[in-house]
Amino acid sequence: MRFLTVLGALVASALAFAGTPALADQPVEWQISLQEAATPLMEQLIWFDNLLLYIITAISVFVLLLLVIVMIRFNAKANPEPSKTTHNTLIEVLWTVLPVLILVVIAIPSFRLLYDQIVVPEADLTIKTTGYQWYWGYEYPDHDGIMYDALLVEEENLQPGQPRLLETDTEVVVPVNKVVRLQATAADVIHAWTIPAFGVKIDAVPGRLNEVWFEATKTGTYYGQCSELCGIRHAYMPIKVRVVEQEEFDAWIEWAKQEYAGLDTNVSVAAADGEAGAQQ
Repeated sequence: MRFLTVLGALVASALAFAGTPALADQPVEWQISLQEAATPLMEQLIWFDNLLLYIITAISVFVLLLLVIVMIRFNAKANPEPSKTTHNTLIEVLWTVLPVLILVVIAIPSFRLLYDQIVVPEADLTIKTTGYQWYWGYEYPDHDGIMYDALLVEEENLQPGQPRLLETDTEVVVPVNKVVRLQATAADVIHAWTIPAFGVKIDAVPGRLNEVWFEATKTGTYYGQCSELCGIRHAYMPIKVRVVEQEEFDAWIEWAKQEYAGLDTNVSVAAADGEAGAQQ
């Protein structure tokens, strides 16, 4: 009876949480679903994830049904004289062919999705990001080489509405419905630039320039974090991307050219190193 009570509570909780809409910009407490898609790639990822969920659920139910049948029909009480059957040709063919067909069903959309992720279409904008211990540096090579760093806003400095461990002092700004090529590298150890709502995750490796792409279809502010264990402050190098209309992006570019003109990034490096030393 106690088991049924606990099981009922878990099922009710799962249904309640499943009905809670996921935010596109950041995770929510007790969220069990993926974040709401903000790019076509993420939409494909969610569709593929749901497909796999349906398949594995069907397999699990089928195997459970077979186990129940075996326990009921082939136990010692129901079969005082056990069968001496050693094989069944039809069953052996089915348990070989059906898994192959299931894998083909999974493989076709999987390869298509992998292709769409890897092959970068003609880009409207290129952004280069460099991972440092422990913050991100950004560069807009298409716009007079705008360069700046983005550091975590510490908890005591957060303003109302700013999420803890996700807010940065500067932000990446991109136009909506435009293809953005993101090039990633690192200056020290391996980092990973990740925005869950975009379906984007790319390793930033020292001495190597990797690239990925995204096309945000919704305006708003989106958050991510470094997804590669990179040292003592790995959990403190978030990512913030603001998606705006083209007119607002053009205005931001003109502002950024003035704001970040002649910016000495070594100042940010020294500040981050000093902060890391204080933490140690």
